[in-house]
Amino acid sequence: MKKIVLATLIGLASANAAAQEEIKFAMEATYAPFEYVDENNEIQGFDVDLANALCDVIEAKCTFHNQPFDSLIPALKFRRYDAAISGIDITEQRQQVVNFTDAYYDNSAAFVALDGKVADQTALKGKRVGVQNGSTHQSYLTEQLDGVTAVPYASYQDAFIDMQNGRIDSVFGDTAVVAEWFKKNDNLVYVGEQVTNAQYFGNGFGIAVNKSNQELLDKLNTALKTVKANGQYDEIFNKYFGE
Repeated sequence: MKKIVLATLIGLASANAAAQEEIKFAMEATYAPFEYVDENNEIQGFDVDLANALCDVIEAKCTFHNQPFDSLIPALKFRRYDAAISGIDITEQRQQVVNFTDAYYDNSAAFVALDGKVADQTALKGKRVGVQNGSTHQSYLTEQLDGVTAVPYASYQDAFIDMQNGRIDSVFGDTAVVAEWFKKNDNLVYVGEQVTNAQYFGNGFGIAVNKSNQELLDKLNTALKTVKANGQYDEIFNKYFGE
């Protein structure tokens, strides 16, 4: 009898595990502190910790998949993944293709250059500025700054290396990401003030999902409200952005 009961319990446990919802998150994992690959070849970062907290509330399993940034939204459109969380600015243009959760991070952008290379933002005219391909930073440069050449890269790591080697004059990226570079490089300077143009950066970061998946969108929004209310969000935020 005990064997039968044990076998039944094991079977039920296996069935429950198999039935657990899996949420496949796509991200471009060269964007510290939001997402990066650690020394153990595992994806870590603010977005990862937040997604895991949301999955705990939903009682789902999170999995993370490293993809080029400019492929994230197309991958959602064709249902290769369930959601994308990768420092993605909520914009009207993107909302035509995917739905976004409520904003989970207020964003701004900044130009950075090697010390002594670019005096201010007006001096960017005629210069080559590195951006991530498919990003709002690329759109901002091409649509708002005449005379500045936007040089697209698959990752900001590549752009930063090229700036150090003199192939480009500046890099334009999210303020929190740019700030990480200053921790390891003492020859960098900010070029002018932070950029907060509402058309490109004013709506914050959101988690993107396929337009037909309203159920997942609702679950993520409910979970986001929960982790903000119970203090988990603040703990995660302070881990990566606290003084």
